[in-house]
Amino acid sequence: MPAYVVSMMSISDADTYRKYTDRTPPIVKRHGGKFLARGGDILTVEGEEYNDRMVILEFPSRQAILDWYADPEYEDARVFRHASSDARILVIDGNDNTQDPDPKL
Repeated sequence: MPAYVVSMMSISDADTYRKYTDRTPPIVKRHGGKFLARGGDILTVEGEEYNDRMVILEFPSRQAILDWYADPEYEDARVFRHASSDARILVIDGNDNTQDPDPKL
């Protein structure tokens, strides 16, 4: 079952943050992940305007996400993100309730 990462970042130092983004794609790929959206324009259609960076990743499972996040090479890259941004990173499991969604879920 796929699982997804939704990352929302407020970037304070673009040059340092780039040191993070330059390193992450091969690490994500190594753990079976792929970028679904990465830093594109965001349109807020309801609620408070969101003007920061958002990234959405898909992995084959929650365990693949945990393995990616614990990867020593990703830990090294993460130092640059921590130094240059504030982030909220969420993980949500995919499920089979997508074609004909159960309204109770």
